[in-house]
Amino acid sequence: MQLSDRVTGAVLIALGGAAAIFGARLPAVPGQDVGPAAFPMLIGGGLALCGGLIAFGIGHSFEVPEEGDDPAPPGSLHLGPLHLGRLRPLIPTALLFFYVLAVERLGFLPTAAVVVLLAAIALGARLRLAIPLAIIAPLCVHLAFYKLLRVPLPAGILPAPW
Repeated sequence: MQLSDRVTGAVLIALGGAAAIFGARLPAVPGQDVGPAAFPMLIGGGLALCGGLIAFGIGHSFEVPEEGDDPAPPGSLHLGPLHLGRLRPLIPTALLFFYVLAVERLGFLPTAAVVVLLAAIALGARLRLAIPLAIIAPLCVHLAFYKLLRVPLPAGILPAPW
């Protein structure tokens, strides 16, 4: 059974809204600007936003065409999903081990960029989408941890600009 994107998006909007609403009810911690309510509200808002994008079909054109569909236009570089057969479910675990082993030496930004790039390619993203995502996502995550949550991340060979 397959669900339509509208149903899936509506479920994600509901889950994100519930996380944000119930997260907002968490009590504040005296003496701290950011309390325990911030993270569930941030995640809930992001989940609801992603659900809305899915429900309205935004980004549908970035999906890899099914077999039998027209191939990518000439001149576009596309690696496609990695065909690793039964090893494909191990990719997230391998990337997590890579992160744990490399983050202290390389730092958060380069390590996270490699992880995001490899995960995106393994899931079938085109390079024109995977490379900007690998640059922007680690910066946004680092900014959230550094400024909002005040959690230091390893600087390594490429410290954050803030």
